[in-house]
Amino acid sequence: MNSTTLNRPTPIDDLNPREFIIIKGARVNNLKSIDVAIPRNKLVVVTGLSGSGKSSLAFDTLFAEGQRMYVESLSSYARQFLGRMEKPEVDYIKGVSPAIAIEQKVNNRNPRSTVGTTTEIYDYLKLLFARIGRTFSPVSGKEVSRDSVTGIVEFLMAKEEGTKLMILCPLVQKEERSVTEELSLLLHKGYTRVVAKGEPYFIEDLLKDGKDIVSKDLEILIDRGVVAHNEDTKFRFSDSVQTALFEGQGDCIIEIPGEGRTAFSDRFEADGILFEEPSVNLFTFNNPFGACKRCEGFGKVLGIDIDLVIPDKSLSVYEGAIAPWRSETMNKWLQPLLKHGIEFDFPIHRTYAELTDKEKQLLWTGNKFFKGLNKFFEHLESKTHKIQYRVMLSRYRGRTDCPECKGTRLRKDAAYVKVDGKSITDVVLMPVKDAAVFFETLPLTTHEEKVAKRLLQEIQNRLEYLGRVGLGYLTLNRLTSTLSGGEYQRIKLSTSLGSALVGSMYILDEPSIGLHPRDTDRLISVLLTLRDLGNTVIVVEHEEKVMQAADQVIDIGPDAGTHGGELIFQGTIDELIQNGTGHTANYLSGREKLEIPAQRRKWRDSLKIKGARENNLKNINVDIPLDVLTVITGVSGSGKSTLVKKILYPSLGKMLGTVGEQTGKMDALEGDTKKVTQIEFIDQNPIGKSSRSNPVTYVKAYDAIRALYSNLPLSKQRGYKPAFFSFNVDGGRCETCQGEGVVKIEMQFMADIQLTCESCKGQRFKQEILEARYNDKSIADVLDMTIDDAMDFFANEKAVHNKLKPLQEVGLGYIRLGQSSNSLSGGEAQRVKLAFYLGKGKSNDKDHILFIFDEPTTGLHFHDIDKLMKAINALIEQGNSVIIIEHNTEVIKLADWVIDLGPEGGQEGGNITFTGTPEEMIKLKDNYTAQYLAADMSK
Repeated sequence: MNSTTLNRPTPIDDLNPREFIIIKGARVNNLKSIDVAIPRNKLVVVTGLSGSGKSSLAFDTLFAEGQRMYVESLSSYARQFLGRMEKPEVDYIKGVSPAIAIEQKVNNRNPRSTVGTTTEIYDYLKLLFARIGRTFSPVSGKEVSRDSVTGIVEFLMAKEEGTKLMILCPLVQKEERSVTEELSLLLHKGYTRVVAKGEPYFIEDLLKDGKDIVSKDLEILIDRGVVAHNEDTKFRFSDSVQTALFEGQGDCIIEIPGEGRTAFSDRFEADGILFEEPSVNLFTFNNPFGACKRCEGFGKVLGIDIDLVIPDKSLSVYEGAIAPWRSETMNKWLQPLLKHGIEFDFPIHRTYAELTDKEKQLLWTGNKFFKGLNKFFEHLESKTHKIQYRVMLSRYRGRTDCPECKGTRLRKDAAYVKVDGKSITDVVLMPVKDAAVFFETLPLTTHEEKVAKRLLQEIQNRLEYLGRVGLGYLTLNRLTSTLSGGEYQRIKLSTSLGSALVGSMYILDEPSIGLHPRDTDRLISVLLTLRDLGNTVIVVEHEEKVMQAADQVIDIGPDAGTHGGELIFQGTIDELIQNGTGHTANYLSGREKLEIPAQRRKWRDSLKIKGARENNLKNINVDIPLDVLTVITGVSGSGKSTLVKKILYPSLGKMLGTVGEQTGKMDALEGDTKKVTQIEFIDQNPIGKSSRSNPVTYVKAYDAIRALYSNLPLSKQRGYKPAFFSFNVDGGRCETCQGEGVVKIEMQFMADIQLTCESCKGQRFKQEILEARYNDKSIADVLDMTIDDAMDFFANEKAVHNKLKPLQEVGLGYIRLGQSSNSLSGGEAQRVKLAFYLGKGKSNDKDHILFIFDEPTTGLHFHDIDKLMKAINALIEQGNSVIIIEHNTEVIKLADWVIDLGPEGGQEGGNITFTGTPEEMIKLKDNYTAQYLAADMSK
């Protein structure tokens, strides 16, 4: 490795830490004591094969040290409440800035977390509506306001001098007192007159005469006066108005002879309804005060699922569209509708899908001729003491939008508060790009502008950044748990941008995942903005466009695992292409590339999705081929994940009886559904939560290794069973560390210390178990091997070799046999699952599994994509079908069939823009995917 390749003529020890972040002797994981100098305030891309050591350098070394140094700078009291950070294995790191990491974490599963709350936009929205929102009555549409003493006095002082007036208030009678007692009390308070039906009376006279008086007819005459434009009159009127509001419990009446009466109230009411005044808690669905009482702020309740009641929308009411009314017993509910439908013009022969919203609603509410579905389900509820009714009710129950808040999570009256005619629920249901336009053009009064200026600035900034990272199609009400990994990461990125930190070190883990090539340019502009603010931006990335925009590229390699961990190049991308020697340089220069198959597979059988209209899907029909490799493409937000995750997977899974998730809105799933015997969704969720879980146990290879060691002569002599070689059960494992190899010692004010177990010296097993050796290697030595090394070591042991082979085929040869599942990235976990199915094979010829992969190229270098696609094709050769949701053109060009959604994201997406082979696709002119695919296939 020469200094010209690394573009570092100055020795690393002599560099200035104010200009460079200097890492000396990094030895974390597979890093081979490397020295790196990263220029400050630049955009730097760290690349290399999967498992070469990129994340070890960026996250486990640089970020870990940045976090640790920050935490160590705090007081010992503060440190006990923060995560403890261990010092990474490195000689030293100089010039580190405060570090912010944006990783590919599994999505937030909190059912209350939304895009709005995650980006903090919702916090500012609540404040904005609480401060400048105006409440409007749902009855008359009038603005609701409360009258103040100042306002009422100003009303009086605006009259001409000499105008006579009376200040009155209603007599409020307490329940325990009679009218006579109330009048006596008024007399004692110093009041002398009351008004009844417009006529003034002395209180004494009323009491003497003993007339039958009704309190609601009486008003207390607080004051009589003449308008004079001077301070004394103003003070007098103020005092009288205040007294009237107190005695009238919020009501004050001004009567001017000749002009009539004007009623004022200091209560926040209109049309006889008392409204809640806008406050931050009124708009908080995570607070009992603001949350909808029915669903407690979740937006969903366990109710009657319309898709279960009317499963096939292509049937008419006459043909039996309403499932619960098909049986002989329940048909009596349907007959009145069929018999009298003509009398109220209901089209019983028209398909449910073609009915108007009013007609659909009528089926639920009913009318004088027939009882609707609501009454039917109320009837079932009343009979739940009988088991058959309970069973029937459960058949049509599911998680549905809350009928009270319509899924908006907030109490009903929160929607009465509006800013420029829009309530907070209207705003959170808009796509981000529309919300940005709304706030940019918001008309405000001078007073409102002063109050809202800072809030609007924060809201506009955050909305702008969401648009810039390619998420303009999302709504602020979208649940965080429904986002893809790439979307979630870019939301965290936009939140970091919104905070506008300077002088920090941002470390990002593949921010381009889940992004269509068209949107990558926007992402790059965001990264450059972060850099230009005065931050060091370090990106672990394989995307060529991001590398081209970088100030410097660092290539770690040359291969993965034990064959990686070296700094093989540092410099600009042009220098990398000209002088680089690794796989990255070879792919960028075209010396290595993925070969396009000579012939595409043909298909005959398919699954037919009819009328899909969940989220932004526009009532589409699409055929999903079987027996081939199908890739679903389209720009971010075009509806790919909705089509596969919310429509195809749950609907087919329900037919097979293996999936219980709610199916998105659609008419039917038809076609060769009987051909598929199993459906598997291979996502990037972790394969195990236990620290002892590892890939080798997941693919069942460890069973064969334990069997091999239990059959050794020494094991038979001592009676060692296969369980003795397991670190999950008592027997052979070290009981001091419970088979972990390390013991954690909790330190109150410092990082918890992970010490190598003294009993087993980190080898996980008792000493006598380690004496059983195969080819001079103990079970602990085997667990410390990489998959590649183990393949050579167990070359003669077919049972072990065959189980490990799929892990190597999917490009995971660099991971160690005993490596904890917790340390695997999302992409690695996904490939372990793929290896499990490859190793499993087919149990019989009739089995046909439909595999769905969600962006399997996450975390993969060009070189590794080649291995992955060979493994996926092996699944098809076994007689299965594969669907991949993907943007990577390297994968699209290897597909047998492409289904493209678009043309844009959000509301402008959701249409099928193309179906066919890659060769047919590149002929399209106005298609984003086709443009990038044509460029890739022409290389």
